[in-house]
Amino acid sequence: MTVEVEEAEPGVVVVTVDYPPVNALPVAGWFMLAHAVTNAGRDPNTHVVVLRAAGRGFNAGVDIKEIQAKGHGALIGANRGCAAAFGAVYDCEVPVIAAVQGFCLGGGVGLVGNADVVVASEDATFGLPEVDRGALGAATHLARLVPQHLMRAMYYTASTVTAQQLHHFGSVYRVVPPAELAGAALEVATRIAAKDTRVIRAAKKAINGIDPQDVHRSYRYEQGFTFELNLTGAADEARNRFLEDGP
Repeated sequence: MTVEVEEAEPGVVVVTVDYPPVNALPVAGWFMLAHAVTNAGRDPNTHVVVLRAAGRGFNAGVDIKEIQAKGHGALIGANRGCAAAFGAVYDCEVPVIAAVQGFCLGGGVGLVGNADVVVASEDATFGLPEVDRGALGAATHLARLVPQHLMRAMYYTASTVTAQQLHHFGSVYRVVPPAELAGAALEVATRIAAKDTRVIRAAKKAINGIDPQDVHRSYRYEQGFTFELNLTGAADEARNRFLEDGP
């Protein structure tokens, strides 16, 4: 797995995740991503971060094969890693733009829900298959993308919504053809980077400070039920079914 960090334009740092075949990240990957985003935001020369992924999809959540192979230690690691990565995006000292293509599932929704701006390709879809995997989590972040009752329906049914639907709700800023995604994200990033970074950094703190939802606490609350489901054995059974049947 690689997490590449590069300055694409003056003040614009692009963080690219690449973990074939579907960007379902292992424990170490979530912490690598958290580290990259946090460090980019701390650099005074960074004005904005673009978070993107290589491959056909933005993110497919956690690496279930790793959890099944390594047991509860990997489960705890994945939960902590997801919390670290989601928190790094939310707490990043500069705005984070998520550039989303293809599938954005599970942990991907956690990243996107905590981003400041979302740009998506026309083929992008978003959803939480958690209930089919015997886990709970990221409803906190899905609730930042869709209205309350739609969030509940999506959560219970493990269904997805399109980038166009999220654009209608206002949670996706722009929807563009796949070939134009990188350019569209950089265009927005360049506009933000041109502002006085002292003001933008203060704005990020201010917006987070008036957020009606404590994303750290609410996500941790959700994770408690995941641990409970693992103790009952329900989560293990669900993950085994997934690995046997495939996505």
